[in-house]
Amino acid sequence: MKELFPFYSIGHFINQPKNPTEFEIMRFDEMEEPDVDDLHKHTFYEIIWIEKGKSRQVIDYVNHEINPGSLFFISPGQLHIFEEWKPITGGSLLFTEDFLLLNHQDKDRLFELSFLDNFYSNPVLRPDKKSFTEIQQTIYQLSTEKKRKDYSPAMAQALLQVLLLQIQRCIDAQAKNTISKKSIVIYKKFKNLIDVNFTKSLSVSDYASELAITQHHLNHIAKEVTGKTATDVIRARVMLEAKRLISFTDHSISEIAAELGYFDSSYFAKVFKAETGASPIEFKSTISESYRRR
Repeated sequence: MKELFPFYSIGHFINQPKNPTEFEIMRFDEMEEPDVDDLHKHTFYEIIWIEKGKSRQVIDYVNHEINPGSLFFISPGQLHIFEEWKPITGGSLLFTEDFLLLNHQDKDRLFELSFLDNFYSNPVLRPDKKSFTEIQQTIYQLSTEKKRKDYSPAMAQALLQVLLLQIQRCIDAQAKNTISKKSIVIYKKFKNLIDVNFTKSLSVSDYASELAITQHHLNHIAKEVTGKTATDVIRARVMLEAKRLISFTDHSISEIAAELGYFDSSYFAKVFKAETGASPIEFKSTISESYRRR
């Protein structure tokens, strides 16, 4: 399926598109406005921290307000709109998967961090004052290291690991129910498979086989992590793509339905309305217009 939005690397956000950098940290009061489209996707992870002021961020049609003393997480592939950054104090930390896994081959280390690839969790975290101060201190250490003439990527990666563990500790402390790391890892692998195959009308059984687990086990994990069935999770991803196609293409509803594996456009419209609360036509004429105007 053709990409509707530009994918930007970290280099684009420092106005050096050809720079292959895998790690950057920037304060908003020091950075130049990046030359990127308002609507875009990342090839990297981003953590925004807010010290003063408020900002509004949009990820995949969901609006989030970020207040002082909070963190905001953006993962690769998510449709992102950064509404405001000049009126706020804080900054942005950007890193690739390869940088985070430097000298480590086990990708499960990345998947165990529940707030990265935040497919189900709230991308906004407001730690208690003491925890936020500790997180700030680690961020400042990272910033100092990045500016050194003898900058060490290994040192920065070690400090980044500390920061991510500090954040995970805050999330675990606030969580009402503890979800096992194993379940989070399997769920994220499931979501990654969906992202690659969601137009192919694969069944829950197909995904379970790919993950080498039973269909019952996959449903149990989906319920444990999200409160939804595996079928619901698959459908939600298809409907997210439907929103994007309705908003940003001139394809007819029947064309979009077929592209997403629904050859009965009436049934597609029924599923879409059940998922979003609006028919495809209503969505196109109202909700999507606010995004098309950007």
